[in-house]
Amino acid sequence: MEINIAYRPSYALAIVGLGMNESIVAEGGAMVSMSSNVSIQTSSRAASAGGILKSLKRAVLGGESFFMNTFTAQGGPGEVIFAPILPGDIISVPLTGNSLVIQSTSYLASSPGINLDTQWGGFKTFFGGEGLFILKATGAGDVLFGSFGAIHEVEVNGSYTVDTGHIVAFESGLTFNVRRVGGIKSLFLSGEGLVCDFSGRGKLFIQTRKPSSFVHWIHHFRRVKPKSSS
Repeated sequence: MEINIAYRPSYALAIVGLGMNESIVAEGGAMVSMSSNVSIQTSSRAASAGGILKSLKRAVLGGESFFMNTFTAQGGPGEVIFAPILPGDIISVPLTGNSLVIQSTSYLASSPGINLDTQWGGFKTFFGGEGLFILKATGAGDVLFGSFGAIHEVEVNGSYTVDTGHIVAFESGLTFNVRRVGGIKSLFLSGEGLVCDFSGRGKLFIQTRKPSSFVHWIHHFRRVKPKSSS
């Protein structure tokens, strides 16, 4: 498998070259285009991810699609192109038995040898405002995930603090704790109320833009239907 990321970092595409009979698994709706000899098989990843109930758990709790698409090159080499929903970057991270924790909405695609599962974040993830569940990728192969804006990679050795909305993924050697910055007034008025303190040693991937801040900004330009006079 050969993976090339084009048009970084604003509107990235993942161009995946497949050898004959080689496959890649992707999130539903991630495919942009593909060669005519590439077949698509839609399933719940029952064989590789622990059955239909485990896939349902990922769908309901992890923010991911219930069904995954497996793309396979038949009769010769093929190509599949993927893109995330939000305008931003894509990164490919190889796993060789280690694990990676990914924000549930950032996952894009992975090799068939990668197992995806939800990891309970507890209250600290709830207060992080990014959903109750995050995905944990384990196994051997490549994992592709996207971001809103560019991806900035940080080598953490000790401690490091990040705004919760900018976290994309991190290696499992890092532990984290979410806390408020300042008091209740800061939490709701300053825009900097919640941060995540990481500790340990490992790579941390953060995005240069924050989806919730962008949604808040465009809300001011939303067209409001005028009230009809009675």
